[in-house]
Amino acid sequence: MKPRGNWQGMLAIARFNWPLFAVAGAVTIAAAWGFFRLDAPVAKVACGLAFAGSVYFFAGSLGVSHLIYDRSDLYRWKWLDRAFGANPGKDFVVCHCGFDEVSEVLAAKLGGNWSVLDHFDRERMTEASIRRARQLFPPVGGTLFAPFDRWPLADESCDGVFGLLAIHELRGEEERVAWFAEAKRCLRPGGRIVVAEHLRDVPNFLAFGPGFLHFHSRASWRRCWEGSGLRLADDFRVTPWIQIFILTP
Repeated sequence: MKPRGNWQGMLAIARFNWPLFAVAGAVTIAAAWGFFRLDAPVAKVACGLAFAGSVYFFAGSLGVSHLIYDRSDLYRWKWLDRAFGANPGKDFVVCHCGFDEVSEVLAAKLGGNWSVLDHFDRERMTEASIRRARQLFPPVGGTLFAPFDRWPLADESCDGVFGLLAIHELRGEEERVAWFAEAKRCLRPGGRIVVAEHLRDVPNFLAFGPGFLHFHSRASWRRCWEGSGLRLADDFRVTPWIQIFILTP
């Protein structure tokens, strides 16, 4: 397992979404050219606004991504102590929707036995960025391909379930309710479900602009876990842009 690079998270975001950044780069160049070469005041204002918007897109999305994925505690994992305490258990599940960069690291951190479930569904998850991520980072060996609502695991067979920056890809609330219900079914008494997500809120809007609509609101997440009979044991932020939810039956 390679150590995480200092720019790995930001570069991954750029690679997964390169067409957007290519367009933004072209807009930046064209707007700068127009601002200095065109004489009409209206054209200069339009080019200036386009230039400012594209630069803001680069600075916001890539800069914040670097802070979150490369500089914060998110992938340094100190927050796991708060999530699980001194006795996390021995059997864990990591769920993702086509892109897994955490299961090997978590296994090394917590030890024990691990199941990795891949919920990727080509018919439901049609975003090009997911397909690029999947091509660049294929599932790790031993990954089980499982529908989000039918896990190949026994009842009360694990002490912890992780859904880290992945479960938002289940776009409908009914899908996320079903995912939480499966997590609850597989959880032993005293176990915990850990979900980390961007939220559809002001900090993520300021960082990612309209892209924040790809995330779900806190109220939506609450409806989903409550709909499956789970309760919120704890929640906290890792950076202003990432929310950690700790759930128990």
